[in-house]
Amino acid sequence: MEVVIIEKKTFEALLSGVETLTGKVGALCRRCNDKQMQKWLDGEEVCRLLRISPRTLQSLRDNRTIGCTQINRKFYYKPEEIEKLMPIAGQFRDGSG
Repeated sequence: MEVVIIEKKTFEALLSGVETLTGKVGALCRRCNDKQMQKWLDGEEVCRLLRISPRTLQSLRDNRTIGCTQINRKFYYKPEEIEKLMPIAGQFRDGSG
């Protein structure tokens, strides 16, 4: 086994660098944990929340009133998009929107 001798100042500088790096890694981990993937809603849940029919939901998609992501043959919606539509959802139910 090889033994390396370094000055105390150098060792303390190395420890300080490691502590700084540890703090930065911790901050990155916390930032990534805040950006966890949130739950996406499927069409059935959106229809239930907005009290609209699947055909009305399709019209909202076609008109680009609501954004969505399609995986295979199923559409998913961000909860924030649905929350924005909740105050005006009655217009879609009445057929005047």
